[in-house]
Amino acid sequence: MLAESQDEEQIIARVAALDIGKAELVCCVRVPADGNPKKRLQEVSTHSTMTRSLTELANHLVDLRIERVVMEATSDYWKP
Repeated sequence: MLAESQDEEQIIARVAALDIGKAELVCCVRVPADGNPKKRLQEVSTHSTMTRSLTELANHLVDLRIERVVMEATSDYWKP
């Protein structure tokens, strides 16, 4: 039997989404715009799945102070 629950709404200001494939991944980052909290900045970039490229992407996300990352992969490509 299904039980009813209530979700708490979360607003996460700095997010990234990864679409992971065998040879490359696409990363979309959204962060607040400087000086205007109602506007957002977005960056979409493509990266190799090689270790050096993944490390550079990880460092970039840390530099942007990303709070949450979500992933989508059609297979087990999310395993480095």
